Amino acid sequence: MTRPDMMKAVEITRAGGPDVLMMCQRPVPQPLADEVVIKTAYAGVNRPDALQRAGAYDPPKGASDLPGLEVSGEVVAMGAAVSGVQIGDHVCALVPGGGYAEFVATPASHVLPIPKGLSQRDAACLPETFFTVWTNVFMRGALKAGERLLVHGGSSGIGTTAIQLAQAFGARVFVTAGSAEKCAACVALGAEQAINYHEEDFVKALAAQGGADVILDMVGGDYIARNIQTLAPDGRLVNIAFLTGPKAEINFLPVMAKRLTLTGSTLRPQSIAAKAKIAQELRSQVWPLIESGQIAPVIHSEFALDDAVEAHRLMESSAHIGKIVLKVA
Repeated sequence: MTRPDMMKAVEITRAGGPDVLMMCQRPVPQPLADEVVIKTAYAGVNRPDALQRAGAYDPPKGASDLPGLEVSGEVVAMGAAVSGVQIGDHVCALVPGGGYAEFVATPASHVLPIPKGLSQRDAACLPETFFTVWTNVFMRGALKAGERLLVHGGSSGIGTTAIQLAQAFGARVFVTAGSAEKCAACVALGAEQAINYHEEDFVKALAAQGGADVILDMVGGDYIARNIQTLAPDGRLVNIAFLTGPKAEINFLPVMAKRLTLTGSTLRPQSIAAKAKIAQELRSQVWPLIESGQIAPVIHSEFALDDAVEAHRLMESSAHIGKIVLKVA
């Protein structure tokens, strides 16, 4: 196809609330030697997008300043060093930024085929969430079959993905969520028990099960000390965000006595090679589960690219169950 010189995109005009997102015209990106350019069909909306918009999560050096970390679409250009991807391929991809636009460039090693039977809309909601869950729950958290996983925010895009992946690999899954509706949705996806944190103490609930072997936490704050209390011997606490703050006063004696591991990560600043390794593992171990229908992204809402402001308002309301997606083309 003939690519235009300019494209529609959503930019962050200044740090602030959803209203700082504005439609704009930007030059169509050109691929570096190891990159492809994708004509975007859909773009996923994620918490890091809202954090970047608020001025709390700067893009890595050299990355686009436009929000958007995952897309689906068609490969329309590629650098001289790219192999394994062809012009015209329909793909989904983790992108370093720039997903809220008609075209986006990303390393070819972060591109994955759309799983057979999955729509482009659903495929756009895979990369950021599945990369995050796989690297944190399975690579860093080393979750094994038969172990107990506690997921905070079980009804989020991350949570609904973690439930399905952990259950598919034979773990027992427990979650926290903020309403009866969200708890029911988590159980329907495979959680053994969903704990309404407004009504029940997750520390006590997990104590009755022998504690958690792995905890995936995006809350932080006072949850950190409570997570340590909840972990079983040799347990692993993995933090991926801090919605209530990154600081906590904790007692390290249980960490030593129970031989706990406290870890965490952010995805976006990791090296191209590290993210390529995650992509390879997803393609070999997770994509067959999606193609068989055992795992599927949970989609809550679709918005037009022009309505990115409303998509961000919904994201920050936490009223959704699963993913939010933007239709770009």
